[in-house]
Amino acid sequence: MSKPIYYQQGSLIYYQGDKADKVFLLQDGKVSLTYKDIEKGSDVRDQVQVGEFFGARSALGRHPREENAIAMAENTAVTVFTVTEFESFVTENPRIAMKMLKVFSTQMRKIHKQESSLMEKADVEPGEGLYNIGEYYLKNRRFIYAKYVFNSYLTYYPSGKNAASAVKNLEIAESFLNQHGDGHGPNPGHGSAETAKGVPVAAAKTGASEAEYTKTYLDAINMIFRGKYQEAFNSLKSIVAADKKSELAAKSSFEMGRCIFLLRKYEECIKYYTALLVEQPRHSALADIMFIMGQCNERVGRKEKAAAFYKKILSMNPDHSNENIIKAKKALDALGA
Repeated sequence: MSKPIYYQQGSLIYYQGDKADKVFLLQDGKVSLTYKDIEKGSDVRDQVQVGEFFGARSALGRHPREENAIAMAENTAVTVFTVTEFESFVTENPRIAMKMLKVFSTQMRKIHKQESSLMEKADVEPGEGLYNIGEYYLKNRRFIYAKYVFNSYLTYYPSGKNAASAVKNLEIAESFLNQHGDGHGPNPGHGSAETAKGVPVAAAKTGASEAEYTKTYLDAINMIFRGKYQEAFNSLKSIVAADKKSELAAKSSFEMGRCIFLLRKYEECIKYYTALLVEQPRHSALADIMFIMGQCNERVGRKEKAAAFYKKILSMNPDHSNENIIKAKKALDALGA
């Protein structure tokens, strides 16, 4: 095992949107994972316990970081694994694999519960997260893990709503494992895991216009994660055009500016957010907007203006553990301001 890396209190281990190619193990100290609640827009903090892995879901899924990881104690010790090293480690330690599955299941339940609330649906049943992990492994040709997860689902939820699909997917996982080996062969997702629930996604999401716009918003966020910034911008724009006063439109208007920023159109981003704040001076994402405006000014060489935005954020919130406060402090330190 690699030697641990030490972080001081308040240090950022990784930032939301960063490339995810490493998995982390907390050896000592404290680490907090912060992200946005997709329903309320507020900051959510999850505490990593000593001996737990973090950053695995995005690294294994090959998509950008979904949260910020912040050291919350002096001399926080973290061991870093590449994805290959982590997969080998988990394969050799079945108990670790079981622990990770429980963590993933909990995380997936949280996400699906939030999405269901947004769509005005009932809460997802407890086994839904576990089933979705199995689908993930099946689609990514990790047939050994898929077999294990679907077996677990059928053990704990034999009468669950996905039981029939779990049986079929278990058969698929075993068949592909025998024919191709783990990690090899064609993608079995089409015609099995993706349609296993028996209801096309589009049909499941139809109904009130609010539900349709919520789906559009979630799809746009997914596009941002996949780097499709212009496509996401266009989708978000349709939400704002439909109803500028809704909470979803406010979130969309912020994300539109973020798309412009990610497209590296910094001057255009400054103009966009300036106009937005003139229209909505108490925007729900005010601190986030000001941070991005600071970043834009920094990238075009206006460091004094950038520092002014960061200092304004610091004056807005006395909570030193707040995500925006931490980011603003880090940005000011980098500028030497």
